[in-house]
Amino acid sequence: MITSALEHPNQAAERLIGRDYISWSAISTYQSCPLRFYFRYVQGLPEKTVSSSLVFGAAIHAVVQFHYEELLAGAEPPDLDTLLAVYQAEWKERDQQTIRFGQTESVDSLSQLAERVLAAFQASDVAAGVGRIVAVEETLRGEIVPGFPDLLARIDLLAESDDAVTVTDFKTSRSRWSAEQAAINADQLLLYSQLLREVAPGKPLRLQFVVLTKTKQPAVEAIDVPYDPQQVERTWRIAQEVWRSIEAGRFWPNPSLTHCPACPFRAECRAWV
Repeated sequence: MITSALEHPNQAAERLIGRDYISWSAISTYQSCPLRFYFRYVQGLPEKTVSSSLVFGAAIHAVVQFHYEELLAGAEPPDLDTLLAVYQAEWKERDQQTIRFGQTESVDSLSQLAERVLAAFQASDVAAGVGRIVAVEETLRGEIVPGFPDLLARIDLLAESDDAVTVTDFKTSRSRWSAEQAAINADQLLLYSQLLREVAPGKPLRLQFVVLTKTKQPAVEAIDVPYDPQQVERTWRIAQEVWRSIEAGRFWPNPSLTHCPACPFRAECRAWV
């Protein structure tokens, strides 16, 4: 159903997806598969299974968050044993769902991988932060485009130096990112940058991903995202088109060898007509 001209976009979002905002996760879910978006955000179906890569990534993310929160509080950097204890606690917290493991994966093998990844993180330049840490896991919300619901953004790390404010988003990956992967994912930080313009007036924003690779010898790589006004405008337009499609109730399956094997709604998708 198309939104009434008298209905605020936030009210429309509340009616359509049960929340009065939209997130990057929701936008990207719709882009990858509109039907998965429908099952998750419109119908609110529980995800009965979760892939081990998502659980692993969430646990590593929580550890990185803990590391920077300690630095923000003025404490010494946590040692590896402390970080591993946080990882184990986070894994246990997320172990309530049925976890789908890869053929060569197990809880123990992923714990060993986590130790290697976190050791690589501790040894990297990014572990010290880029300038003075301003915020960790900061939530921002606001209008980015008229007629579009508020965007909710969660900033992993915000740091300030004399010449810039650096916005960092952490990712885990099976392999090192190519320039093309960074460009494809850039939309997330470019949208976030519009909310941050008001938070950090007078200083240029530096946008970057930090990618932690889940390889035998993990690497930690910072990848800058250039700020391109034309690309920002393109990203706005994509987000607007996604929202218009949600308003219009356009949901369909988008089969993919990348996304389907890990989708928690495979049974519902097969039953969809």
